[in-house]
Amino acid sequence: MKSKSKEAVLLFDGVCNLCNTSVQFILKHEKTSALKFSAIQSEAGQRLLSQHKIDPVHTNSVILLMDGKVYTESDAVFTTSQFLQFPFNLGKALMIVPKRFRNFLYRKVANNRYRWFGKKDSCMIPTPELKNRFLQ
Repeated sequence: MKSKSKEAVLLFDGVCNLCNTSVQFILKHEKTSALKFSAIQSEAGQRLLSQHKIDPVHTNSVILLMDGKVYTESDAVFTTSQFLQFPFNLGKALMIVPKRFRNFLYRKVANNRYRWFGKKDSCMIPTPELKNRFLQ
């Protein structure tokens, strides 16, 4: 029998419109409330980056922390899909695509995300109902 997964945290760019929209999508289509969130710019996000020795200057990526592992780039995106309802949880199957190609496409979007999707002046403030899902 599979052991229960530890709490997972998704670190995201809190001022990126694409990232914020993605978090909203996850919240709308998730199976359970197991996944927590933190903007990279927040105190909690900075603390987690430091604890896991992740340099935010050299990491232009969403970051998933789960079961003691750090997932970045396309691995973070497709691993996060396991928290979603069907059919969105099938995204993990895309890990069969060679990682080099997946990450090339990921970096293309990441490097252009502000130009293509826009940027906010500050991080989003979760609603009172969702506040417990966002690390402070």
